[in-house]
Amino acid sequence: MAIESVGVIGCGIMGSGIAQVCAGHGYRVCVYEEEDQRLEAGMNSIKSRLRREVARKRLSKEHQDRTLNRIQTTTDLTKLGEADLVIEAIVEDLPVKRELFEKLGKICSPHAILASNTSSLSLSEMAAASTRPEKVIGIHFFNPPTVLPLVEIISSEVTDQETLDKTMSFCDSIDRETVRVKDSPGFIVNRLLVPFIFDAIRMVESNIATAEDVDQACKVGLNHAMGPLATADLIGLDVLIQISESMFEEYGEARFKAPTLLRRLVSLGQLGRKTGSGFFDNYK
Repeated sequence: MAIESVGVIGCGIMGSGIAQVCAGHGYRVCVYEEEDQRLEAGMNSIKSRLRREVARKRLSKEHQDRTLNRIQTTTDLTKLGEADLVIEAIVEDLPVKRELFEKLGKICSPHAILASNTSSLSLSEMAAASTRPEKVIGIHFFNPPTVLPLVEIISSEVTDQETLDKTMSFCDSIDRETVRVKDSPGFIVNRLLVPFIFDAIRMVESNIATAEDVDQACKVGLNHAMGPLATADLIGLDVLIQISESMFEEYGEARFKAPTLLRRLVSLGQLGRKTGSGFFDNYK
């Protein structure tokens, strides 16, 4: 059975972006959040992004309207029961994700593919909780999903070939660039990126250079579009700590341990762009 409808769990930055991308490519989308207020905020973000694209003449008004008409919202998780593909984009917390996949295993149709947008956590544990591990796969979009085309496709030891093939076809249909990786903490990008960001943070922490100069050096000297500290702010400093903890637990290597400065900023509520303050303060 082909994928025609998509359920998205979570309507934050990632969830709303994933929903927009799927609806923009013709899929019927149902977005779930626990609270109406979060759904409203997420939908407002989608509408704002679409209006901006129309104003820039990158998108027609008709395409904007069709995209919005394909998106439904709900606070009832059972409404996702008939979706062909369900993608969770909730907090990066393994016990919370395990509990969700246990529910999805009971709610969703037997043919449904259950996917996680996790950036670092064990897909195998989520798969086991679902009681249908062969139908569970990782579809890791990058922030923001509406701009960055890369998707990491993560399979466990028991993900079946049909699930993998359908997922790859789905990603092709929404114009994503895919890379495949086995289930391992951090996958490809974060396993390389997080230690790089942490080294940049330690340079600032040790007064070797300012955040501005570290980022400028990487942009000009390494031809990076964005410096590591601005990238940290974009990801979310709290999310970086969550990612690092899962990788440090698995690998036990000091390079995956969050620097003290990062932890201090998070303790102060300075989480990057989403709070308007992190390593940089120009995100108002």
